[in-house]
Amino acid sequence: QVQVVESGGGLVQPGGSLRLSCTTSGRILSINVMGWYLQAPGKQRELVASITSGGSTEYADSVKGRFTISRDNAKNTVYLQMNNLRPEDTAVYYCNTGLKYYDGLYLRTRALWGQGTQVTVSS
Repeated sequence: QVQVVESGGGLVQPGGSLRLSCTTSGRILSINVMGWYLQAPGKQRELVASITSGGSTEYADSVKGRFTISRDNAKNTVYLQMNNLRPEDTAVYYCNTGLKYYDGLYLRTRALWGQGTQVTVSS
């Protein structure tokens, strides 16, 4: 079984910082793109930032200059450093991992989601 587990969410005041982590574990052959998405109440899930295995990054315009995505390939972990947080950043943040893995019989290629972690920015 492959698991994608996020951590690091919480309540923070405007202007504060949080660091999210997401670790993928299991019988993994390779991981390509890892990304963070957010979903605010009543809205669709949207991309925040992504990073390839080679380190190329992409950011939503709303977070450029405030958020930084990074990854540790040896630990199959992706991070999202969020600085200067704003109330409009409040959402559930989800990790998505594009990977190849063994399910016991076959090699699978999937994009898997974590369970999500709540980030609330409020005074």
